[in-house]
Amino acid sequence: MAMTVTTKDSTALSDAELAEMADLCVEREPNFDIGFLSKQREEWVLVTHAREAGKLRGYSFCTLERIGGTPSLLIGLLLVDRNAKSDQTLKVILHDQFRRALLAFPDEDVLLGSRLTTPDGFRAFLGLEDIVPRLGYRPTGEDRAWGRRLAKRFGSEKAIDDKTFIMTVPNGAVGGLDYVASKGVIPDGAHVLFEGIEAEKGQRLVVFGWAMAETLASGKLFK
Repeated sequence: MAMTVTTKDSTALSDAELAEMADLCVEREPNFDIGFLSKQREEWVLVTHAREAGKLRGYSFCTLERIGGTPSLLIGLLLVDRNAKSDQTLKVILHDQFRRALLAFPDEDVLLGSRLTTPDGFRAFLGLEDIVPRLGYRPTGEDRAWGRRLAKRFGSEKAIDDKTFIMTVPNGAVGGLDYVASKGVIPDGAHVLFEGIEAEKGQRLVVFGWAMAETLASGKLFK
C-alpha cells in the first residue's frame, strides 16, 4: 500500500490530529503527549503527515527559513512509527520537505538541521554534503558556530557543547528526530558519535548537512 503525504500550516492542526500524533508513541519513549505537541504547533511553521491506508505512520514539524541569510530546512521534531515500513515513512516525509525547500529556495544550497536521538537518524542526511559532526572530522570554528546557531533555534544556545554537538535539555520533553531503521544501513561511524548520549535524559546530537542546489533540482533526494 502506497503512502500519502500531506503538509500544511501547523496552526491548522486540530486537537483530534494532535491526539492521533500522540498515540504513535503513547507507550514508548519519547512519549510526546498532546500538551507537548501543542507547543510544537506554535513553534514550527509546517507539519507533515505520512499515512498508509489512512493510518498515521509518521509526522514532522519543520520550518523553511534563512539563518543569517542561509537557506535552511529545520526539523524541530520528526517521529516515525516503529514498524517494518519505518524506512519508507522517513523517505516520503523527507522527500516532501526537500521538495518544498526547492520551491522556497530555487538554485540555492540548503542546510538541513535537526537533533538526533539515535544513530539511525543519520539516514536523514544521506545524499547531503559536509555533514557535521561525522567520524574522523574535526569541526572548524564555523561548524561550531553553526552548532550554536541551531541550538539557539532549537531552544537554547547555552545547552550545546560546541565541541561534541551534544545538546542537553534535562527538564521536560525534548524534540528531535525519533526514528529506528527497519532494515536500512546506518552510515559508518554514526554509532561512535552517540557513545555516552542519554536520550531519555534530554540529550540530543545536533547534526547538519548541505543539500546542494543541483541535488535538490534533480528531485531524487529520498525518492
